[in-house]
Parts: sequence; C-alpha cells; structure tokens
Amino acid sequence: MMRIMTKLTKRLRAFRAEEDGSGTLEFILILPFYLILFTSAYEGGVLSTRHVMLERGLDVTVREVRIGWIDDPTNENLSARICEVASIIPNCLDNIRLEMMVREPRNFASVGDIDCVDRSIVNQPAVVFNNTGDNNELMILRACVLFDPMLPTSGLGKAIPKKSGGAYALVATSSYVMEPFQ
Repeated sequence: MMRIMTKLTKRLRAFRAEEDGSGTLEFILILPFYLILFTSAYEGGVLSTRHVMLERGLDVTVREVRIGWIDDPTNENLSARICEVASIIPNCLDNIRLEMMVREPRNFASVGDIDCVDRSIVNQPAVVFNNTGDNNELMILRACVLFDPMLPTSGLGKAIPKKSGGAYALVATSSYVMEPFQ
C-alpha cells in the first residue's frame, strides 16, 4: 500500500511540474471576456450606425418638408420617407413613431419625453401630430424607433436601458420654422 502511495505521489508531482496545456487553460479563461468585448463593440457599432441613419433620415425629411417637396406632411408620409432614407433600420415602418408639434420660439416650452411604439399593443394610440403650423412658427418633429439587441443578456446588450419588450429606443429630433410663403 505504501508503495502505491509513493508511486502516486511521484506521478502527482510530475503532473504538477508539467507545463503542457497551460496556454490552453489561459486561453479558455480569457476567451469569454474577449468575446463579450467583441460582441459589445459590434453591437455598439450597429447601434451607432442605426442612430446616425435615423438622424439623417429625419433631417432629409424635414428638409424636404421645409422646401415644399412633401406637400402633405402626414404621419404616414413622413414615416415612409424617413424609413426610405434610413434603410438600414429593420422593420422601420412597424417600429417608428413620430411626434410633430408647434412651439413658440420666443416662449419655448419643454417637449418632454417621446412615446415609442408599444409592441404589446396591436392598435397603437394616437400621437401628437400637428402639421398645421402658421407662418414663422417653430415645428418640432421627433422620431423614436425600436430595435432588438443581438445579445440582450451580456455586454452592451445588457447595459443599455430598454423599452417595452426588451428593445432599444433610438430617438432623433429635428425642427424647422414655417416659411412665410406657405
């Protein structure tokens, strides 16, 4: 019995002295952190790209309304044009919500938070959409688009605040003044 213990002790010491596979162990311990870092960077890039495209779509649409290319700026017309320009946003028409309101430029009141699409409701409630501004009135157009994170349980997908249904909310705001010739 003592002989077996001695042999076992020698083998355990030899095993402990071996360095084969130590690189694999370090790799396995560090790999999850690099994967989370990589996926968070990718998701952050997608988030930024979609936000930039939403801002651009809103700016292009407001410019077209301001110069008179869009005669009847209804919710549907503006949503369609924003989604056409911001083509990188998936299911844009189903996930976009617009608010248009008139504000007095010399006595500006806060516009508050924007309501985004509530995916749990089939028929979305009406939004503030007042496209009948008079001459020299300040019009504010806000858009909120929802999209789902790629990895909602780790990295950036876990850290960013989400709206209903676990979706990110991207918000863009633009404004223009009604020209006197209209």
